[in-house]
Amino acid sequence: MLDFPRWKITVIAFFTLLGITLAMPNFLSDEQLENMPAFLPTSQITLGLDLQGGAHLLMGVDTTGIMKTLIDDKAENIRDELRDENIRHRIRASSESLTITLVDEADRENALSIIGGTIIKAGASITNVGSDDIIIESGEGVVINITLSEAAVIEKKTQSVEQSIEIVRRRIDEMGTKEPTIQQNGADRILIQVPGIDDPKRLKDILGQTAQMNFHLTDTTQTFSDINSGKRPPTGTMRLPSYEKDLDGNPLEYYAIKTRRIVSGEDLVQASQTMDQDNQIAVSITFNTKGGKQFADATRANVGNPFAIVLDGEVISAPRINSAILGGSAIITGGFSTQEASDLALLLRAGALPAPLEVLEERTVGPNLGADSVAAGKVASLIGLAAVMVYIALSYGFFGIIANFSLSINILLIFGVLSMFGATLTLPGIAGIVLTVGMAVDANVLIFERIREELSAGKKVISAIDVGYSRALSTIIDANVTTLIAALILFQFGSGPIKGFAVTLAAGILTSVFTAVSLSRLIIVTWVRKKRPAALKL
Repeated sequence: MLDFPRWKITVIAFFTLLGITLAMPNFLSDEQLENMPAFLPTSQITLGLDLQGGAHLLMGVDTTGIMKTLIDDKAENIRDELRDENIRHRIRASSESLTITLVDEADRENALSIIGGTIIKAGASITNVGSDDIIIESGEGVVINITLSEAAVIEKKTQSVEQSIEIVRRRIDEMGTKEPTIQQNGADRILIQVPGIDDPKRLKDILGQTAQMNFHLTDTTQTFSDINSGKRPPTGTMRLPSYEKDLDGNPLEYYAIKTRRIVSGEDLVQASQTMDQDNQIAVSITFNTKGGKQFADATRANVGNPFAIVLDGEVISAPRINSAILGGSAIITGGFSTQEASDLALLLRAGALPAPLEVLEERTVGPNLGADSVAAGKVASLIGLAAVMVYIALSYGFFGIIANFSLSINILLIFGVLSMFGATLTLPGIAGIVLTVGMAVDANVLIFERIREELSAGKKVISAIDVGYSRALSTIIDANVTTLIAALILFQFGSGPIKGFAVTLAAGILTSVFTAVSLSRLIIVTWVRKKRPAALKL
């Protein structure tokens, strides 16, 4: 145990210096970090939500409307195809099925062929009675039932949650926040933690908007009295409120909008805040090739007619088409404030959510409370560290001083490991660091007590040190491995603060074993070989 070839000394020195170098950025200011040489690490430990303040949201993905939208789209396609073939019919849609009733039973085979082809063109695979996506039940008579298979429903909901997580991530990144935690929680929930955010309400507003923008023609056959009478609009038309509200929060007006969209917001590729010709705040949008062509064709065919820009069921603007809009770009006006235009552009750039999000749980931690937690954690850590170091020094003399030096290096190594992996330090994480300090001391106590026993048995200094380290090593390894297993289990099955505690605990276990078994042993062996003491007071 006292044999240290040159390569071992080199390895111990390398990892010690590497850990200290990785830890140093945490003790430097932002200005000092900017002036650091490029080859040196500059990454710092990120403070968690409980230490720097921020927002914690648990949001549920409302997937009930997704199936209805999917069914409605299929119903619209089937209705057009049957109408083109002069097949008289009625369609009734529910959340996950379509019921098509034919007027003439003689049209059944032709209708089945058209329906099958329409669904295939819409992107679903099909067999007559069932498939992975669609189940068609035709039987005898004039009624045809189309339902989504259970596998298709599950897959669609899973895709919606995954897509929602990606959209949420884009929106938060667009806000310029650092190190957010965004992860799936259960089948249809998303856990969002955004440290350091100054305006939690704005975060909720941005995440809560579906931001589904579409462009529709208005129904010019409907008069002002028809729209505001409250009567049900005719088939193919819907009544939507305006985006602008009065002082009581009521829409300023309502619009009669044709159900079929002329261009989908999915074809938007860019959006930014701008100014229109009247020097009013507006949002500039740009379509991809497909959307630009559809927009140009639609505006060319409807010159003189108004069309509506609809966002999440509200009409932002309903301008009149004076000429064909070519080039794949347009400007949206709607009486926006600077913040509203900026947020709308952010939402459009990030993309629309496939389903609405509902806030199920909300916690906000103020920066002052976080600062108090950091200060309290520092005080507790320093008091505990000082008490331990004084006790060790008084109990074991010179060897205790060496143990204290190794303990200080151990703390720096913990910070270095956390910085290297970009870990987030939480309040329970600070508790994990304090716990590892105690564990590091425990390893040294085991070694020193074993050496003390060997000296009491009459062995020489070098022999006592050799045997002490050899016999204490297995106990140290066993204790730390069992604790490491517990930390891994906590990390695997825990969440949030529990994971933070597990990360710092695991890092501290690795560094404490390294400093107690390797670093402090190297220092002691070097001292013994140089001084060759005949006796040792321990």
